[in-house]
Amino acid sequence: MVHRGALGPHRTRLQLSTNAIAWAEAALGHRFRDPGLVKRALTHPSTGEDNYQRLEFLGDRVLGLVIARWLYELHADEPEGKLSRRLNALVTRPVCAEVAREIGLRSHMRLGKQAREDGAADSDNVLGDICEALIGALAIDSGLDAAEQFIRARWASRVEAGAAAPKHPKSSLQEWAAAHDLKAPEYRLVSRTGPHHAPKFEVEVSIKGHEPVTATGTSKQEAETAAAEALLARLQS
Repeated sequence: MVHRGALGPHRTRLQLSTNAIAWAEAALGHRFRDPGLVKRALTHPSTGEDNYQRLEFLGDRVLGLVIARWLYELHADEPEGKLSRRLNALVTRPVCAEVAREIGLRSHMRLGKQAREDGAADSDNVLGDICEALIGALAIDSGLDAAEQFIRARWASRVEAGAAAPKHPKSSLQEWAAAHDLKAPEYRLVSRTGPHHAPKFEVEVSIKGHEPVTATGTSKQEAETAAAEALLARLQS
C-alpha cells in the first residue's frame, strides 16, 4: 500500500524527474513527503552533486536492523552464531544489487559521464549502495516502519529460502583444513583494479600441500569468499 503524505513545496517536486519520482514511489510503495530524498538517493558521487553516500550509510544500518529482528523472531531457538550467518548472507552487496535490479533501479540512476563509461550502471557496488540509499530515504521520510515494509516485501523470499543457517565458505574451508591437520588457509590480495566506484579485487587462497586458487570480487571480502568456495569445491571433488 502506498503511504500518502504532504508533498512539500510544489517547486521542489518540479525540480525532479517526474518519471523518477513516480518510479521510486511505485517501486518502494511509498509517497514521499520530501521527493528531494529520491533525487539524492539516486545520485552517484560522479555527478558532483549532493549524492547518496550519507543515505546509503543510514540504509545499510536500517537493513541490518530490520533483517536481524526478523531473523530473531523467525528462528527463536537459534544461537547468535547461526543468526549471524543468516544475517551476513542476506545483507551482502550482491543481494542488495539483486533487489535493485528487480525493482528496475538501473534506468533511474543519475551517473556522471565517466561513471557511465566505466560501467557503473552494472556495478553491484553502485546498485547495492543506491538500494541501501533508498532504504535510508524511506527511513528519513517516514520512519523505520516505511523502510521495514519495503525490506520485508523484497527480502521475504530470501529470508524464507534459508531453511538452514548457511555456513560461510571461509569457515567451511578452515574447518576442512583443521580436519586434515593442516594450517589455516592463507589469503593474499593479488591485485586491485578498476575505478573507485567499481573496483575489482583478485585474491589468492592457499593451503599447504595444495595448489592455490584465485578469485575476483567487487570487494576484498567478496573475492576471499569466492576463492574459499572455489578451493573447497576442488578439495571436496
